[in-house]
Amino acid sequence: MSDPTRPKGPKIIAISNQKGGVGKTTTTINLGAALAELGKRVLLVDLDPQGNASTGLGIDADRRETTTYELLTEEVGLGEAIQETDVENLWIIPANTDLSSADIELYSNEKRIFLMHDALRQHAIDGYGFDYVLIDCPPSLNLLTVNAMVAADSVLVPLQSEFFALEGLSQLMLSVREVRESANPNLRIEGVVMTMYDRRNNLSQLVENDARDNLGEMVFKTVIPRNVRVSEAPSYALSVLDYDSNSRGSQAYRAMAKELIARNTTVKAKVVA
Repeated sequence: MSDPTRPKGPKIIAISNQKGGVGKTTTTINLGAALAELGKRVLLVDLDPQGNASTGLGIDADRRETTTYELLTEEVGLGEAIQETDVENLWIIPANTDLSSADIELYSNEKRIFLMHDALRQHAIDGYGFDYVLIDCPPSLNLLTVNAMVAADSVLVPLQSEFFALEGLSQLMLSVREVRESANPNLRIEGVVMTMYDRRNNLSQLVENDARDNLGEMVFKTVIPRNVRVSEAPSYALSVLDYDSNSRGSQAYRAMAKELIARNTTVKAKVVA
């Protein structure tokens, strides 16, 4: 039973696509930074064993003694796992390769798909006053991704502007539906965002048109362009907003953050039929 005296929790968004190389981690980092720039308090949860979101925000290996792995295995509490980043209003729970064994090690735990759900609802989270929690999922539909979806209010899907982009989307939609039917009836699709978009490329325009024809308003109006500054920023352990504030990539992620806030203010995330 929920506690009516507790403050309202943050909006939890799982950022997921089982296809690799679609800009999932890049979107997590830069959307988080853009929301933080707008004054929102944001927690980024790195749930990918590669730990790229952690690296991209300057969390070195010696600062990853406490990670999402220890949080999932209940070795530490939420307050012990959360770290500050160099970005104002942005915190992170980092990840490392220990997560790669989570599927096997957590399999015997009868509440294995609810571990992240329970972790993000510990009382320790109340003191941070987070507005958003963004979960960077691994590029596969495994136990970690299911944990993210069970914990989340919605799923945000980065979709690369290339051939075959829509093929894997149907499987992800089915997975969302299965989680809704079995463990999280309130899970919704937050939206689909086109990434690595090149307006000079006819294929990008065709993929965008196809996505909008099939998914309608579920597709964000904002598109994330293919931009060298976005690609360079992680090597400096910076978001693109901090690396080159005036770049096209920075402008796009700011626009996306504003669109996300507006969507959550005016309409509920779309239900998958």
